[in-house]
Amino acid sequence: MNFDELLAFAGRHPYLALGLLGLTLAIIYTEIARLTRGYKALRPAELTALINRENALVIDLSPAKEFEKGHIAGSRSVQPSQFDPESKLLANAKSLPVVMVCRTGQGSGDAAARLKKAGFEQVYWLDGGIMAWQQADLPLVKGRA
Repeated sequence: MNFDELLAFAGRHPYLALGLLGLTLAIIYTEIARLTRGYKALRPAELTALINRENALVIDLSPAKEFEKGHIAGSRSVQPSQFDPESKLLANAKSLPVVMVCRTGQGSGDAAARLKKAGFEQVYWLDGGIMAWQQADLPLVKGRA
């Protein structure tokens, strides 16, 4: 397909061409935002390597009952309503890798952004949360931390 054919198609189907342009711009915007946000998404295998290699601090924002049903070994439970980047738990971790985790990965992304804004250097979040961890057949620990 050459440029003339593409222009002819756009002339015959303006709504489709406009939709394609809109989707392309949305994808470009999303990717640029992802690259410049300052914190990184991790897959479960990457989180395992980070914990083993750099002794990352894992903060789980799941509700207490969900945390007790199953959490990543060594993770610390913090209720979303009590999450504070200036808390005692996080005070000495500004230069350490800190990984935010929740059940689905939605709330932990917001918390990661707050940490980065508060000056934390190495901020991550588990993409897909505990559900992705379980789908990767990785173990969970039951009970309180």
